[in-house]
Amino acid sequence: MTTEHSLFPVQMVARWQSSQCFALHANLSSWLLDPSSLTARLKSHCQNFRVEVLGQKIENCSAAEANNDIVCGEPVLVREVLLYCDEIAQVFARSLLPLSSLTGEQQQLAHLGTQSLGQVLFNHPDLQRKKIEVAEFNSSSSIAKLVGTLALNTSQETLWGRRSIFILDNKPLMVAEVFLPGAMAYKNTI
Repeated sequence: MTTEHSLFPVQMVARWQSSQCFALHANLSSWLLDPSSLTARLKSHCQNFRVEVLGQKIENCSAAEANNDIVCGEPVLVREVLLYCDEIAQVFARSLLPLSSLTGEQQQLAHLGTQSLGQVLFNHPDLQRKKIEVAEFNSSSSIAKLVGTLALNTSQETLWGRRSIFILDNKPLMVAEVFLPGAMAYKNTI
């Protein structure tokens, strides 16, 4: 088990909505709404990709993160990581893995270490992804506090994130990702 970051759990309290509720520039939209593996896309844009685990622990699902597939109070394994490309932090990710989903072959998801969850998920032929929801995070969010702790460039006033439910062998898990300041998602080209 890794040492937990001082801010873990960072959490991601947000007003998640359909992307149609926002006017997003083309590049940002292409990153937020890309249904394929974010890990694979990041790897294709850099020489060195790595995952830094901020922390992992069992909690009860909060009302703010509950949804049609993961109910409030349900025990979940919370995993928070940073995804780096060429040593630049690109993404903060928070995953909720219900303990009831961590059975059979999916037990491995509780022991990923510095392996990307997306890399494991998208190698599964029966993976289903439900709709992608989008949210913005301002300077008072917990994500902004993390950005300050990481000493990242804070010129990006609003940070954007996405979340969706994945179904693997009829077992749900939720993954939420926020693009950090300086991320490729904020550049003006696709």
